[in-house]
Amino acid sequence: MTTITDLEATTTINATPAQVWAAVTDLPRMASWSPQVVKTFVLGQVKKGTRFFNINHQGWKHWPTTAQVVRFTPHSDFAFRVTENTTVWSFQITESPEGSVVTHRRETPTGISKLSLSLTKVAFGGQESFTEELRTGMATTLAKLKADLEG
Repeated sequence: MTTITDLEATTTINATPAQVWAAVTDLPRMASWSPQVVKTFVLGQVKKGTRFFNINHQGWKHWPTTAQVVRFTPHSDFAFRVTENTTVWSFQITESPEGSVVTHRRETPTGISKLSLSLTKVAFGGQESFTEELRTGMATTLAKLKADLEG
């Protein structure tokens, strides 16, 4: 495993923590916000331990990932670990006078798998450019989530 800097994007949304929570835990909706996610298939009700399958894309390239919910604190903290690269993606929600502050993170508590690092180098132009694409995608995800909820 190689340690890579964690990524983070934050925004304030004029919506209650409960409204934000309902949106980010409705995993099939992620494709409408994330520039990378094409479709999500959830195996059962979303809760800690739930597994799901994503189809992701970058231009014409498509690839599957599997994940499992690892943190599930209603209206506050939702996170899932991607099996293939061991990263943890999360949404932390805190109440604010304007509604909710939402922080979207990509955490690497155990680094990123060597297989994923190798594939990123071969298929996605290397870790540096792919990481920048992820960082931009996280900001896009939050902007679209905000627009959807503030509609």
